[in-house]
Amino acid sequence: MIVKTRNYRLEKKKYIKMALANVLKKQWWVGLIVLGICLPYFWIPSHWWITGAILSYALYLLFWFIQFYGITQLDQGKMIFERYSYEINSQQILIKINAREGMPLKWNQIKRAYMGKDYYLLFVNKVQLIHLPFKIFNSDNERKFLGSILKTKGFIN
Repeated sequence: MIVKTRNYRLEKKKYIKMALANVLKKQWWVGLIVLGICLPYFWIPSHWWITGAILSYALYLLFWFIQFYGITQLDQGKMIFERYSYEINSQQILIKINAREGMPLKWNQIKRAYMGKDYYLLFVNKVQLIHLPFKIFNSDNERKFLGSILKTKGFIN
């Protein structure tokens, strides 16, 4: 079975939000470092420990925000935000620009996947992701078929 989707374009704001959330989930341990910077407050009370921790975490978030925002502005990153349709089967994902032009993406190139409330999110790497909202599928059976492929490949539980 081949799942054919409707055309879809990933919005830049949504991309930044999802990519930033992904990095924060993967690098949860940074919060422990921030707490570690705050701990000396109990031995040497000074607001600078907490101020320094909050400032360093804000700079960390700003760094990642700038990275993902920069991708939306570069010519190399423009391809992520084009309007595509997808043809998905158990061997590959065919990303189609139009009826004649497309690019195959093998399943072994996908690092991991996530199923949200109303979308599938496939990660090619830290920066490139494929967002497939349920509304672009033509039927529930096609959406469920993609879910079964992702389960079979071991991307989602």
